[in-house]
Amino acid sequence: MTHKAGFVNIIGNPNVGKSTLMNAFIGEKLSIITSKAQTTRHRILGIVNGDDFQVILSDTPGIIKPAYELQASMMDFVKTAFEDADILIYMIEIGEKELKDEAFFNKITNAKIPVLLLINKIDQSNQEQLEEQVQFWTQKMPNAEMYPISALENFNVREVFDRIVELLPVSPAFYPKDQLTDKPERFFVNEAIREKILIHYKKEIPYSVEVETEEFFEDEDIIRIRSVIMVERDSQKGIIIGHKGSALKKVGTEARKDLEKFFGKKIHIELYVKINKNWRTNERQLKRFGYNNK
Repeated sequence: MTHKAGFVNIIGNPNVGKSTLMNAFIGEKLSIITSKAQTTRHRILGIVNGDDFQVILSDTPGIIKPAYELQASMMDFVKTAFEDADILIYMIEIGEKELKDEAFFNKITNAKIPVLLLINKIDQSNQEQLEEQVQFWTQKMPNAEMYPISALENFNVREVFDRIVELLPVSPAFYPKDQLTDKPERFFVNEAIREKILIHYKKEIPYSVEVETEEFFEDEDIIRIRSVIMVERDSQKGIIIGHKGSALKKVGTEARKDLEKFFGKKIHIELYVKINKNWRTNERQLKRFGYNNK
C-alpha cells in the first residue's frame, strides 16, 4: 500500500477562520479561537493520520504589517510556512479583496506547489455575493483550486480534506502515528488561559499578555498546574486580577474546564500575575516565550 505524507500550511489575513478550519480537520481544539485579531501567535502543527496517509497541518498567525518585535516574530512563522509546504491553503472570507502583505501574495500566486483557495464564511453571504467572489478570485489567482466553505458549519470541509489527501506526495510518515501535535502540554495550558483573557478583557490588555506555565505535575487522576500571566504595566496587573481577584478567578475556572476536556483528567490550576515590562519588544524575553527562533 502506497503511503502519502506532507505539510499543509494555512495562511491568510487575521480572523478569516484558519484556526477554526484546522480544528475542524483534526477534530480537536488545538488552536484558540476568538473574535479578536492576532489570536494565533505561534505556528501550530496538527497531525491527522490515516492508514495510508499523514497530513501535517500548520495554523499560522494572520498576516499583518508588524508594528513591534513580537509581531515581526509572528510574521517569521508565516515565512517558514511558505518554505516547507507541500500544499498551501490560502484562506479568505467573503468580501475580501487582498492580502495585507503584497510580497506574501506574490509568493502564493507564483507558488510551484498546489494552492487551495478557500472562500470561508459563505454561511454569512448569498449566492450573488459568492458568484462575484468566485469570479474575482479566479482572475486574481488562476493557479489556485477554489472551494467555497464554512469552517464553522463544516460545509465542504470534508471535500477539501479529501482533496488534500489526493494531492499529498508519496512519503513515509514524518511523526509517530499516535501523535496529534508538535507542541508540548504546557503550550496548550498557556493557550487555554490566553484564550480566556482574549475573550474577557478589552483594548490592549490581551495583546500585552503572555502566559508561562511553571509547573505541570501529572498524577493518575489529576494534573496540577501553576501558571503565570505576564503583563507589561502595574495598571494591567490590577485589571487582570479584578475586584478581590474575581476576574482572575473567572479566567482560571473557564480555562480549567477546557483543559479537563482536552486532557481527559481533573485539573487543579493556580494562576498568578507578574509584571514583565516591555516583553513584546525585548528579544531575549521573546526567545524565552518561543518567539524569535530564527
